[in-house]
Amino acid sequence: MAFEKNAPSNREDDFGAPTQESGPETGASSRLVEAFEYVVGDTANDVSDMRRLGKKQEFRRNFSFLATLGFISIYMATWEFVLVSLSVGLLNGGFGGLFWVFIGTVVCYSSVVASLAEMESIGKLCQTSLIVKACSDRAAGTKRAPTSGGQYHWVSEFAPPEYQKVASYAAGWMSTLGWLASVASSVFVVTTLIEVLIDVTDPSFSFPNWQYTLIMLAFLVLTIFLNTWGARVLPMLETISLFGHIGGFIVTLIPLWVLAPKNSAYAVFVEVVNNGGWSNTGTSCLVAQVTVLYCNLGSDCAVHISEEVEDASLVVPRCMWWSYLLNVFMGIVMLITMLFCIGDLNDAISSPAPYLNLFNSTGSVGVAMTLTIILFLLVFSGNITALATTSREAWAFSRDQGFPFSKWISRMNYKRNVPDNAVYLSSVGSGVICLINLGSTTAFNVVVSLTLLALLSTYMISIGCVLLKRIRKQELPPARWSLGRWGLPINAFAFVYSAFVIVFCCFPNSVPVTTSTANWAPLVWVGVIGVAASIYVLHGSKFYTPPVAFVEGRKQAGVGLQTI
Repeated sequence: MAFEKNAPSNREDDFGAPTQESGPETGASSRLVEAFEYVVGDTANDVSDMRRLGKKQEFRRNFSFLATLGFISIYMATWEFVLVSLSVGLLNGGFGGLFWVFIGTVVCYSSVVASLAEMESIGKLCQTSLIVKACSDRAAGTKRAPTSGGQYHWVSEFAPPEYQKVASYAAGWMSTLGWLASVASSVFVVTTLIEVLIDVTDPSFSFPNWQYTLIMLAFLVLTIFLNTWGARVLPMLETISLFGHIGGFIVTLIPLWVLAPKNSAYAVFVEVVNNGGWSNTGTSCLVAQVTVLYCNLGSDCAVHISEEVEDASLVVPRCMWWSYLLNVFMGIVMLITMLFCIGDLNDAISSPAPYLNLFNSTGSVGVAMTLTIILFLLVFSGNITALATTSREAWAFSRDQGFPFSKWISRMNYKRNVPDNAVYLSSVGSGVICLINLGSTTAFNVVVSLTLLALLSTYMISIGCVLLKRIRKQELPPARWSLGRWGLPINAFAFVYSAFVIVFCCFPNSVPVTTSTANWAPLVWVGVIGVAASIYVLHGSKFYTPPVAFVEGRKQAGVGLQTI
C-alpha cells in the first residue's frame, strides 16, 4: 500500500508486529503522537528526515558509524579485489599500465563518490525549535534525503517534473540489476577461491562449469541464511568485518614483503604492454579500467541501509567518503606489492588465478594456503553486505510499487528487522545471473561489466539531474555534507566520466572475439531495459508512485506517511 488517507489505525502484520498507517496531520496532538513513535531508536535528525520524505519508519536503526563504515569497506574490499580481479589489467597494460590506470581511475571516480555522498545528505533549511523539528509538519532543522531508495529516489526529487516518474522508474530498475549482478560476481569470486585453495596442493585441479555454478548457488543460499535468520547480528558482523578487513591487509602484506622475490621498479612503474590484441596500447589500458573500477565500486551501498543507520544524513555520506579513501589507500599499497612480488608477467597472465602465483612466490605452501583463506573469509563477508544492499533497494522500490507483486516483496519481518521476501527474490535474481557461467569462458568479466553498466547508468541519471539544476541556476537545498562551490564542476566531471566508462564496459577483454569470449553484458543490459519498459507500460504507469509524491511540500493535501 502506498499511503493511507484515513486516521491512524493500529493493526498487526503477518509476523505479529504492530504497525501504524498514518493519515493527514490534523492537529498538534496527532503530530506529537506520530512523531514520538518515530523517535524510538532514531535521532531527532532521523525523525525530521523521515517526515520530510513522507515515509513511515519500518526498520530499527541499529547501524552505528563504525558498523556503517564496516558495511561499506567490506563490500568495497578494494585490496582484496585488487588481488582477485585484475588479471584483465595484467593482460591489457601489464605492470606499468595497470598501476597508472589504477591511479587515474580512482582519482576520476572520486568525483562520482563525492556527488553521490552530497545527494545523500541534501535537504532544506528552516529555523524552528527542536521540539517542533521532531513533531511539526513545517519540518524544522536541516532536511535531507537519506532513504533506502537511493538513486531512484533522488531522480524523482531532482529531475524536471515532467520526467520524474519515468526517469526514477528507469533508475530503480537499473539499480536493482546492478546490485543483483554484484551479488552474482561476489559468489563467483568466493567459488574461485575454493578452487584456488585446492590448487595450492593440486595445481591441475579445476571445477567443471556445472560444479562451479552449483557451488556458487550454494554460497548464495548460505548468504540468504545470514541475511534473514542472522539479520539481528548484521551490524556487529559488519564491525568485525571492518577490523578483519584492516587486519587481513596487514597480515597479507608482511609475508609478501619479507619472503617474495621482487620485480624491478622499472618493470612495475614504466613497462606498459598490449597483450589483448587491440590496435594500440591506449585502448588496451582503457579496457583495463573496467576491472579497476570494479575494485573500487560500492561506496554507495550504505545508501540503501539509510533507514537503518543512526543519524543517517550525516553518518552515511561521511562513511561513503572516508571508506573510499581508506580502501583506495589500501588498494594502492596492495597493488604495488602485487606488481613487485607476482613474478614474471607472462606467467601471471597465463595463470587462471594470478594471485596464486603471488602467494606461491613466498615459497611456502602454508603461507599460500593461509593467505587464500583470509581472502576467502573477507570476500565472503562482502557477499553478506552485497545481498543486504540489494534486498533493501528492491524493498524500497517495491514500497513505491515499482515491481509487479510489490506488496509481497515489500513485506517486513519486524522480529528480525529484515524484508525477508526481498532477500529471497534478490537471491533468485542473482542466481539466474550466476547461470551465465554455464555458457561463457569469461563469465566473471561479463558479470563485472553488467554490474558497472547498470550502476553507472543510475549514477549518470541521478548526478545529471542535480547537474542540470545547477546549470540552470535553480536553487538546491543545503546539505550537511556539501560540495559547496565545487559542486558544478565535480558533478559535470562525474557525469561525463560515468558515460565514458560505460562505453568501455561494452568492450570484450581481448580481440578477436568468439561466441564464448564475447562480452554479453550489453545485451543483458539492453534486454532488462526492454523488460522494464514493457512492465512500465503494463504496470508502472498505473501503479508506480515516484517517491517525490510523498515528500513534504510536494505531496497533495490529505496524503499521510507512506507505508508498506
